[in-house]
Amino acid sequence: MVVHSDPSTMASSTEPNGTKPDDSSLSRTSTLEARLEPTMSYDINLPNRTLTNAANLDEYIVETRDGQIPGPLEPDGQHRYRLVTFQPNDPENPKNWSKAYKWYITMVVAATCFVVAFASSVITPDIVGVADEFHTSEEVALLSITLFVVGFGLGPLVFAPLSEVYGRKVIYVSTLFIAVAFVIPCALAKNLATLLVGRAIDGIAFSAPITIIGGTLADLWRAEERGIPMAAFSAAPFIGPAIGPLAGGFLSDALGWRWLYWLTLILSGIIWAVITFTVPETYAPTILAKRAAKMRKETGEQDWVTEQDLDMRPLGERMRIFLIMPLKLLFGELIVFLISLYMSVLYGLLYMFFIAYPIVFQEGKGFSSSSAGLTFIPLAVGVVASSMCAPFVNKHYVKIIQPYAGQLPPAELRLIPMMFACWFIPIGMIVFAWTSFPRLIWVGPTLAGFPVGFGFIFIYNSANNYLVDTYQDRAASALAAKTFIRSLWGASVVLFTTQMYHRLGYQWASTLLAGISLLCCAIPFLFWKYGERIRRHSKYAYAGDDETKGAVLPEKTNTSRV
Repeated sequence: MVVHSDPSTMASSTEPNGTKPDDSSLSRTSTLEARLEPTMSYDINLPNRTLTNAANLDEYIVETRDGQIPGPLEPDGQHRYRLVTFQPNDPENPKNWSKAYKWYITMVVAATCFVVAFASSVITPDIVGVADEFHTSEEVALLSITLFVVGFGLGPLVFAPLSEVYGRKVIYVSTLFIAVAFVIPCALAKNLATLLVGRAIDGIAFSAPITIIGGTLADLWRAEERGIPMAAFSAAPFIGPAIGPLAGGFLSDALGWRWLYWLTLILSGIIWAVITFTVPETYAPTILAKRAAKMRKETGEQDWVTEQDLDMRPLGERMRIFLIMPLKLLFGELIVFLISLYMSVLYGLLYMFFIAYPIVFQEGKGFSSSSAGLTFIPLAVGVVASSMCAPFVNKHYVKIIQPYAGQLPPAELRLIPMMFACWFIPIGMIVFAWTSFPRLIWVGPTLAGFPVGFGFIFIYNSANNYLVDTYQDRAASALAAKTFIRSLWGASVVLFTTQMYHRLGYQWASTLLAGISLLCCAIPFLFWKYGERIRRHSKYAYAGDDETKGAVLPEKTNTSRV
């Protein structure tokens, strides 16, 4: 945060005569100030989507010694509102909390992400048990996975905007409570309809924590500190699905499929209790809004406000931004479309593994559910190994952007890890394909999971960073578009994976997946060469200065269009 001692020097969202700035002066640029180092990328946590273009976002990015900056003129035309800010070393500013406490919260939310991802896959080892008990086909029983993952795509469209209005804490507590409650009917289900409805509601409710965890970490950590915490978070969505079949295999063999849901209930219940009673609110606009309300009550002066009190967008405009903009970016922006396509392929591949591994190891090699679950360990180890490389990736990025001091580095520099790691996915799939013959030892297809898991995190983080740096004040919409289409595809693939492996054979089905992932390797190289040109012709992407490779950051940029 930038510290100011004299609030009168701060830019206001209104001119001295009380008029709003002309919209023609607005620019599609970052809300960063020029004095920030080039290592600081766009701050996706600024409430651009909920506040109007006239809002003074300096309130959320500066610290003042008296905790205020001048706001717009009040209705009397004589006095100005006072916008509440954090103060230097403010104990209520999450970024000033002790590192130990911030790491505690980071581990809690990362564990939450792990449990949610775990819940999506832990039921896969005993889909047959569900089908047998309810006298239905395995394809219908697989809907318990499909509906859950569809919820992952739909939930963010609702919960991400709500967290920007009401804060993180209320979303965590309420949605996790709903999720925990609806695991119970799944465990006690007397018919398939009850199980499927419970899973659908759980998928939507469980999607909320995953949606806002990245925002929580950005609330806590400054940009230069964020690399390792983000690595811990980014690994959780992939480790959870890898560990789920491992734990689920042993538990279902011993106690049956219902205990897979009881285990989910226990883990998610613990997480709900920990978050409810030990994790405070971290979203700066919500914290400042509560402080302003407290000051109005204590002083009786009604001019203590935040931008949420003054410049909130109309509900209709917010709905357009939250629901329509992601679709406009998905189908109207080549960068968003192809990156989302790539992430969909990887996400679908992950969920295909939940079906393909039992086919190859149980059906082909005669493994039990518990033994087949052990084969997911190399996949999880690969994810952990790539996460441990995150600090080195971040250090490399900091080094290569040094020539862009005072400028926003080209977004394409974020693609370097993706260009390196994309090859691990098809390599792992080819090894899995041609060592999966039933007559061959289990070592080949088992170890093939390591390069696949190793590639996942590099590609996932690189894609997210590229979208954020490319779309800046529309980054949240771009990420929502990616999550939506990725989840729909991941939900769909589990319904036809069994048929694909039976009709094409183990080898050619996996080779087909390897071929698709190999084709996707062209995407980062395409954007490395043509990305800047594509951004310059884009309606929504940040293109930078025509005269420089890195975009010079403007002096005053608190008027972002959305």
